[in-house]
Amino acid sequence: MIDENLARLRTHHGNIQRYRQLLESSLTDLERQFIAKRLAEEQSAIETLSATMPATPSKNPHTA
Repeated sequence: MIDENLARLRTHHGNIQRYRQLLESSLTDLERQFIAKRLAEEQSAIETLSATMPATPSKNPHTA
C-alpha cells in the first residue's frame, strides 16, 4: 500500500513538473487556463495523498 502511494506521489510530481514546463512555453489563454487547472488538481492530489500516509522518520546518515 505504501509503495503504491509512493508511486502515485511520483506520478503526480512528474505531472506537476511537465505542467510547469508547459506554462513556460507559448500557450493560448485557453491552454494556459487548462494547464493551470490541471496543475492545481495535481497539487491537491499530492496534498490529499500525503495526508493519508503515515509519517516516517527521515534517516539521517550523520546520526548513529
